[in-house]
Amino acid sequence: MTPPSAPRVVGRDPLPAAVAGAWPREAAPDTWLLSVSRYISAMDQDRPGKILDADERERAARFVRTEDRHRYTAAHLGLRELLGGYLDLDPATVPFTREACPGCGGPHGRPAVAGTPLHFNLSHAGDLVLFAFAGAPIGADVERVQPASVVAQVAGSLHPAERAELESLAEADRPAAFARCWTRKEAYLKGLGTGLSQDPALDYVGTGERPVPVGPWTLTDIPGEHLAAAAADAADTGGTGYAAAYALLG
Repeated sequence: MTPPSAPRVVGRDPLPAAVAGAWPREAAPDTWLLSVSRYISAMDQDRPGKILDADERERAARFVRTEDRHRYTAAHLGLRELLGGYLDLDPATVPFTREACPGCGGPHGRPAVAGTPLHFNLSHAGDLVLFAFAGAPIGADVERVQPASVVAQVAGSLHPAERAELESLAEADRPAAFARCWTRKEAYLKGLGTGLSQDPALDYVGTGERPVPVGPWTLTDIPGEHLAAAAADAADTGGTGYAAAYALLG
């Protein structure tokens, strides 16, 4: 199995080239990482007011905690900058919409830009934001690796076979295995457009080193060394670090 290409980093690597009306045939997804603290410290303080739309600015202002406001602001500015590159648009003019929810039909499914060939998804945790772009529906998730005590509390939400796999491991090995499983699972559910409104115990994605496909969806782990290299707080996560994955239809 060919390992995924290393994610590019917002603020370090050049913005992407325009996709010229269609995602390149047979091209793999593009993934990008953003360090929230580095992005905010380097950001022109007037930039959110120039780039984010009124709804985004209002939502950012509602966050009580500064770190949450910074994370939301950096994630949405980064997404607009990347979409602007792919679609050859001014980032401030990227017209976001929501696809219909596959569960209820309401306008809260996958985020999208109407009338474009580009599918995308984002996720954030701690200091990291993960962006994924493709020519087919895609979901992405990044999480901090949680301690064994937290894993024990939430492992019951997994598929029965995944719970059995975790129980067969030494306690010290469970946090990394759970993080692999959870990021795959949430990426898949975000790709579907349901998110966690669909029971995460329904589908098996595995806890081992290699993810298991779910029907037509291919799951891919992003190597931890790429995440650690991009995160400004990598030294502050107690050695546990981050896990991330994306799910691609087809």
